[in-house]
Amino acid sequence: MMDQLMFWLPLVTVLVSAVAGIVIFVAGERHQRLRTWLNIAAALLKLLLVGLIGLLVMAGNVPEFRVALLPGLDLVLRADGLSLLFATLSALLWLVTTIYAIAYLEHSPNRARFFGFFSLCVTSTMGIAMAGNLLTFFIFYELLTLTTWPLVVHTGSAAAIASGRTYLRYTLTGSALFLIGLIWLYGLTGGQDFIAGGSLADLDLNQNWSLKIIFWLLVIGMGVKAALVPLHRWLPLAMVAPAPVSALLHAVAVVKAGAFGLVRLIEDVFGPSLVADLGLGLPLAVLASITIVYGSVLALYQDDIKKRLAFSTVSQVSYITLGVAIGGPVATIGGLIHLVHQGLMKITLFFCAGIFANFLGVKKIEQLDGIGRRLPWTSASFTVGALGMIGLPPISGFISKWYLGAGAVAVGQHWVIGVLVASTLLNAAYFLPLLKRIWLQPPPEQWPAEHRISRLESAAMVGSSITTATVAVAVGLLAGFPLSPLSWVTGIVTEYFP
Repeated sequence: MMDQLMFWLPLVTVLVSAVAGIVIFVAGERHQRLRTWLNIAAALLKLLLVGLIGLLVMAGNVPEFRVALLPGLDLVLRADGLSLLFATLSALLWLVTTIYAIAYLEHSPNRARFFGFFSLCVTSTMGIAMAGNLLTFFIFYELLTLTTWPLVVHTGSAAAIASGRTYLRYTLTGSALFLIGLIWLYGLTGGQDFIAGGSLADLDLNQNWSLKIIFWLLVIGMGVKAALVPLHRWLPLAMVAPAPVSALLHAVAVVKAGAFGLVRLIEDVFGPSLVADLGLGLPLAVLASITIVYGSVLALYQDDIKKRLAFSTVSQVSYITLGVAIGGPVATIGGLIHLVHQGLMKITLFFCAGIFANFLGVKKIEQLDGIGRRLPWTSASFTVGALGMIGLPPISGFISKWYLGAGAVAVGQHWVIGVLVASTLLNAAYFLPLLKRIWLQPPPEQWPAEHRISRLESAAMVGSSITTATVAVAVGLLAGFPLSPLSWVTGIVTEYFP
């Protein structure tokens, strides 16, 4: 009985949201109440299943679903510490996003289509989290592209269609290079499961140039979704999508899938030692640093709130890549913990931006004057997210930057301190003027387009932003506790640097 549970549990965890999505498509627009409860029930069930897997892993078990697709090519879904980190983050934030999206889209058309693809997107992301080898990762990585594109173009406007085309051009080009690198790597190694420390670490291969080319092909394939410069252009354009989609792209799914893939590539495929031996870490760290500064500089010039947040994402997600590219346990902890921290802070900011737009029609930075008096709780949540991005203690963003800086010094990469200082100053330069407008400027006589929002809708959306903002503060304040995300990540990193 236990063996059967261990075999099927990863697959069921991945597919539960797919079943919900199919039912939503079949039910159509008429069954609103069914759709609402099905969305919430599926999100809760997925969270419970992830929790069950976590308990099994803590007890020393390794839940794994494995089936042969072709001789030597297995589809593998397996739970380890890293997969559970991403799966737990995704399950938690998806539950909150589901509640937010139900209220946000209450009066919008095509809700069945939206929530159907929304659920399939959950499936793709959970498959990425639970992937046990690079082939399985690639399959769900491509499914993520196909399931998020309808969300990007959901409104059907000319701008949405154009941004959808750009999204596909970038992601499918990256996918083609990913596939070439994957086939080349499997030709050399026969394909291996993810192994802490690298599945290639112990191979005696005299294929240094081949491995270097393969590495960069895979980095480009994953770097498109991770928004590494110059592969980032699709992300700001995708901000024409509804606020729940923006939150989805930036905090939970697409950019996180790319960053998570780069972590898997460095830590579980090549391994930190081989990456260092081949001289691959420093160029990737430099590319990540350029992205961090470049994204922050461009954020300064955006007058649209969501676009400023989008370029902030371009910058902030590269902290994850920077941490694992630098190498060393401390910097790796900084990169991995930012996977969690950036998700919490950025989803809060996009929730708040959606509330500003949905309640008052406020979409431009110049329209934020005095909004703190009109929407105090939402504005307070936005403030927490912004200060966390700057790195103000005790919010979680400070923890990420501290470990990245300390990790860089520990491995002799002191130049990274300059990148972090520049980034912090730029973060302050593009967030503090917003906070000044929100809290210190007088409100206008009339808001751009004030809408009547029901108490239930208001409670769902504002409550979601308060929840994620509170958690962002809590994981910073309680970072030293045994069950904190930081402790969890520290345990994962000890497998890479025993």
